[in-house]
Amino acid sequence: MSTLNQIDLGFTSERFPAGTHMCYIYNNEEERREVISRYLGAGIANGELVGYFADVDELVDGYLEEMGVAVPDEARKNRLLLSRSKDTYCPDGRFVIDRTLEKLKEFHHTCLDRGLPASRVSGEMGWALQPIEGREGLIEYEARVNILLQDHPVTAICQYDTSRFDGATIFDVLSVHPMMVVYGQVVKNPYFIAPEVFLAKFADG
Repeated sequence: MSTLNQIDLGFTSERFPAGTHMCYIYNNEEERREVISRYLGAGIANGELVGYFADVDELVDGYLEEMGVAVPDEARKNRLLLSRSKDTYCPDGRFVIDRTLEKLKEFHHTCLDRGLPASRVSGEMGWALQPIEGREGLIEYEARVNILLQDHPVTAICQYDTSRFDGATIFDVLSVHPMMVVYGQVVKNPYFIAPEVFLAKFADG
């Protein structure tokens, strides 16, 4: 991986390379809002391109402000992508791995084209619990994100609610994220499997 800027995640004093891929497995909504609002707020304050994908039926004006994120007008117009998670991951009712990876790659290129210092995203992953065609490809997608981020360093936090996802899925999620957010701190994930190793089972299958 090329040398990357160390960036402020907002919720911890430690800085991490742009392109860090983290899972946030949580069971406390108040804590989640605190962590994510600081993460998004730090990106906005740093002049980054920021994307947020929410598990809601309808996005309302002021959604991020309700989470505690201050969004200046300039950022809202030029540096913020706010969308429903279903519109991002499965816009036509299907989850297609390659298409979604391409969106992440395009997000990175948009950052470069606009001359911004870095980019970050976070997605609420509850959409994958719905009867959506292709949702079984979620974990393969997450594994392939690690490879894509090596050359397209978008910092990413994927949010999984343990009150909604079963234990087997959570274990798979841990297998494909090199870093994890635990009580507002980022730690190296001991369960992580290198994507080339993890993805071999899909090639064999």
